[in-house]
Amino acid sequence: MELRFTPEEIAFRDDLRRFFREKIPAGIRQKVAEGRHLGKDDIVTSQRILNEAGLATPNWPVAWGGKDWSAVQRYIYTEELQRAAVPLPLQFNVFMVGPVIAAFGSEEQKRRFLPATANLDIWWCQGFSEPGAGSDLASLKTRAEKKDGKYIVSGQKAWTTLGQHADWIFCLVRTDREAKKQKGISFLLIDMKSPGITVRPVITIDGAHEVNEVFFDEVEVPAENLVGEENKGWDYAKFLLANERTGIARIGLSKQRLARAKRLARETEAGGRTLWEDTDFRRRVAEIEVGLKALEITQMRVVANQRHRHADKPDPASSILKIRGSELQQATTELLLEVAGPYSLPAPDHEQPEGWNEPAVSPEWADAAAPLYFNYRKVSIYGGSNEIQRNIIAKAFLGL
Repeated sequence: MELRFTPEEIAFRDDLRRFFREKIPAGIRQKVAEGRHLGKDDIVTSQRILNEAGLATPNWPVAWGGKDWSAVQRYIYTEELQRAAVPLPLQFNVFMVGPVIAAFGSEEQKRRFLPATANLDIWWCQGFSEPGAGSDLASLKTRAEKKDGKYIVSGQKAWTTLGQHADWIFCLVRTDREAKKQKGISFLLIDMKSPGITVRPVITIDGAHEVNEVFFDEVEVPAENLVGEENKGWDYAKFLLANERTGIARIGLSKQRLARAKRLARETEAGGRTLWEDTDFRRRVAEIEVGLKALEITQMRVVANQRHRHADKPDPASSILKIRGSELQQATTELLLEVAGPYSLPAPDHEQPEGWNEPAVSPEWADAAAPLYFNYRKVSIYGGSNEIQRNIIAKAFLGL
């Protein structure tokens, strides 16, 4: 495989680097680099800048704002976006519901939703997982009964990320309780302002409000909000999840965090020497670097093979990217936690409650190390747990 970029690809890469550095506000990129939670305004601001430049939805069809890029250009775009610490375009909009609507939605749905989805005029959240249907998603029980031109939806969704910000939710619902469980599921678009919807926060181990429970109590949904055909939602979900799992690898993000850990290790003293002088620490850095390079080559092979696959057929190799990518993301957060050391233990002193008149003990960058580490325990679970991905690999590649 030829791993060197052509002069044209290098020029393309340099243009992206310059744009990300000059156009995305430095304060937003610093939050991403430090692993801090972004506010809604940060995400909207960044995505609208990208969208104005035609860089928010390059994976979409050209007719709806996508780019006619080569597989290598798409790879470069994702890599540079992450390495520059630019907030990823909202996953639910750009890599999940947008491609599903573009591929399977009606023309009316495309006109109504796609431009607003690209510009984050509509913030989407994902209604897939339920208390009894996580990895075994096909066991979902949220039901939708068609009556008088509407679907009446009742049930509960769990782990709904950023649902507190959402304008709409795309849901898998059961429309045929008699069919085999994968065959009786449909894909619905639901306005979050609909009567009967309740959103309750779930505070995660890092102390943040990132996920929610969403309850549906006899919610009325217009029948025209059905995507594609009734009872075909499982096929659309598989298409969506393949897009999600490819993005979960986030090699550029791991590279950015690894580089930051190396820089901070050279500045952090422990036992009369810098942490970088510790041979065990450097060995762990080398192991992660080797793993990232191997994953990068694997992703480039997957990218190269995409041109030979049907657009509506997910590549099972995305499961490999999901597993190894999530493991390496977790490894980089562990490395940053080790660099922060005891400074990662206290709650952020830089919030300084009223009456506190002592200077902060820890360097400011260390405040985010523990919350980031705890938050990233999730990446081996969401998007289909790594155990489920191993089953997919066993069936698709090994024939087991």
